[in-house]
Amino acid sequence: MEDLNLQGWLPIRVWQEAGLWRVDWCWFGDARLAQPFFGDAVEDALRLPFNQAFRRQTPLDVLGQWQRQSPGLAPSAFIFHASRCGSTLISQMLAQLDDHIVISEPPPLDTLLRSDLPPAERCVALKGLMSAYGQRRRGVERRLVVKLDAWNIGELALLRECFPDTPWLFLYRDPLEIAVSHLRRPGMHMVPGMIGTSVLDDGLPFSSPEDFISRRVGRLLATGLEHCQAFAGMAVNYTELPEAMTGRLAAFFRLDEGQGRQVFAAVGQHAKQPAQTFVGDSEDKRLEASALLRERILRWAQGPYEALATLHCGEGT
Repeated sequence: MEDLNLQGWLPIRVWQEAGLWRVDWCWFGDARLAQPFFGDAVEDALRLPFNQAFRRQTPLDVLGQWQRQSPGLAPSAFIFHASRCGSTLISQMLAQLDDHIVISEPPPLDTLLRSDLPPAERCVALKGLMSAYGQRRRGVERRLVVKLDAWNIGELALLRECFPDTPWLFLYRDPLEIAVSHLRRPGMHMVPGMIGTSVLDDGLPFSSPEDFISRRVGRLLATGLEHCQAFAGMAVNYTELPEAMTGRLAAFFRLDEGQGRQVFAAVGQHAKQPAQTFVGDSEDKRLEASALLRERILRWAQGPYEALATLHCGEGT
């Protein structure tokens, strides 16, 4: 039996070794997770002398044991997205609130969702992982919001098997703007072979980066549309941000009036680079798009984008 004195520790990696699943833990103490991505918080924590001197690894089933011994907050909302469309802005706005734990794209969650674990075992591990992230390390936390990697929209049904009552939203954006962003600086899911098998794969050969990225953006939007229709997800357009955080998103995240004002403290910052001022770039991206990219986006991604916009209009505001 593992020593389960894990207060202040968070899972930072899950992996399989010699047929056995293991968890790597890092000590955070009561430090808030205010960085744009969970990986950023991990890098900061690993610089602490304590974490350089001590490492802690456990079997995977310790996640379930720790949940039973010290249940954390259940997730109050999941954020899915088509990438480069405002999800980090939303998570950084919510991170302004002392009573919110915001976990942004934690690698262990992606690993478990796309693992070959038996369904029942995977669900126990996922619940244990969320409970670990939902620990009240400062004593004031009331809500846990989790932002997933863009490609995890393909695993939404698996996540809902474990958390059927957790509301979720899907952020999307004009696909031409998403594609230009990835041509400038490709996300790992827009590099062939980088993330392994995912819902973004279509098995077709590609003739150019414009072709490859456009098809994957189209797959993201199409899968988001399919799941919004099947599982009652809220579709949110990038053009609504940040103002929607005083409207329907405030209701979605159950923010009171004071919290609604507080979250806007982050709006003047660049979401992914908080030291920089945010400047909208939609028009620049559209002007930058080549004729080839426009043709490929029209072919592969424009249809699901327009269907999402229609679905969104049907939801009301």
